[in-house]
Amino acid sequence: MNAPTSQPAVVTIFGAAGDLTKRKLMPALYNLFLDKQLPSHFLIIGVARRGDEQNFRDYIKEGMTEFSRRGAADPKKWAEFIQHVTYTVGDFTSPKTFTHLAEKIHKFEETNGQSSRIFYLSTPPAVFGLIADGLGAAGLASDKVNDRIVIEKPFGRDLESSEALNNELLKSFDEKQIYRIDHYLGKETVQNILAFRFANALYEPVWNRRYVDHVQITVSEDVGVEKRGGYYETSGALRDMVQNHLLQLLCMVAMEPLVSFDADEVRNKKVDVLKAVRPLGRMNPHDYSVRGQYGPGTKDGLAVPGYRQETGVDPKSTTETFVALKLYVDNWRWQDVPFYLRTGKRLSRKLSQIVIVFRPVPHLMFDANASESFEPNRLIINIQPDEGIILKFQAKEPGAGMRLSTVSMGFDYEGTFTSSSREAYETLLQEVISGDTTLFMRDDQERVAWNIVEPLLEAWASRPSNAFPNYSAGSWGPEAADMLLARDGRSWANPMLIPKS
Repeated sequence: MNAPTSQPAVVTIFGAAGDLTKRKLMPALYNLFLDKQLPSHFLIIGVARRGDEQNFRDYIKEGMTEFSRRGAADPKKWAEFIQHVTYTVGDFTSPKTFTHLAEKIHKFEETNGQSSRIFYLSTPPAVFGLIADGLGAAGLASDKVNDRIVIEKPFGRDLESSEALNNELLKSFDEKQIYRIDHYLGKETVQNILAFRFANALYEPVWNRRYVDHVQITVSEDVGVEKRGGYYETSGALRDMVQNHLLQLLCMVAMEPLVSFDADEVRNKKVDVLKAVRPLGRMNPHDYSVRGQYGPGTKDGLAVPGYRQETGVDPKSTTETFVALKLYVDNWRWQDVPFYLRTGKRLSRKLSQIVIVFRPVPHLMFDANASESFEPNRLIINIQPDEGIILKFQAKEPGAGMRLSTVSMGFDYEGTFTSSSREAYETLLQEVISGDTTLFMRDDQERVAWNIVEPLLEAWASRPSNAFPNYSAGSWGPEAADMLLARDGRSWANPMLIPKS
């Protein structure tokens, strides 16, 4: 993580009246301000088609109370912070919007000097190119060092649309100016995977096919699509979660050791992993994939609707809300080690977890009565909600005779560190302001990720499921997902809580 830069910064948020600004962006910027992680001189400009400055200030203050990890804003600190916030109403199709924006930025720089200019597109992807063109025409993209554009996923809905979007952005911005944000990469525990692997001598020697039996990556949500039914109908779990979040986690686990922590070195290693993933088009989808859609069920003892009953969803929808995959990384380190990925909505609990399951000991010298169920060693990396790491191993039970039980050693962030864990957007916004691209996706990584999932997208589009819904809300997904592992003599790891210190 970079130290705060002393260079002034202007952060412009397009689509500032939207939910992302209220929930994530402004609470993150305010927390960076409180932590003295923003430059001394900074300006935040909200741009949207409606509203006014006072309404915008009231709107984002509500967001602090409801969504900030610190809760309601301190009146004195908020009064100081809000002096750095301004708002402008403008149509993204009008050159006047961008001319007016340029005037505001230049006025700020006349007083404070050259600034880092961050343009955050909290808008639908359909207007990304339009905004980029407007910024370019207004002279706000020409500084290849200081002008930076940030875009949220989805980066297209397939390889073709992703490349078209990229070409639109490249008309005005160079690749090194484009920050494709994936909030999972800002989570402390995801970044800690690299520290855990490469700063400790104990694990890296066994982090390979000789000692690892398989890897499980689970990103589950206990909520449904809520108000995003219209969007989700055009996306589905494979596009919404697997193509970005889960493949990012796969890269963090499987990447080779780094020569340095240089941004391009990190991203090169991730691209190498994705290029090594065994092409799905060569296999029968039934052998490596499961799709599902939730039906009615219960959550916290209350009845909840199925996906087809959600607002904005086709009553006969064949959109998947659950995906499980078995992938292979064909290289010397991971050859023939399966990586099992699963993600879904309306599952039993909210959880993001990586499980490294090690091979059993080569010779079990204990007799059959030593343990009722002998389990291999497992390393469990919890990303959310209980951030930390658990090691599961065998130990002798107290008393006479050799009786074995599976026990745990655990490290949890909350119990170990006195400072509260930062929100992902705090880390990512600070990195953009500092000009560090390490935690952001490069265009070639995005392209290879689409290449991985596109054969499955095409296969599913040609043969819509006639079995939906195939799992109840509140369960762990369709039975076929369990069978995906059972055919290999394995099972999904039960979610674990981190033992508190």
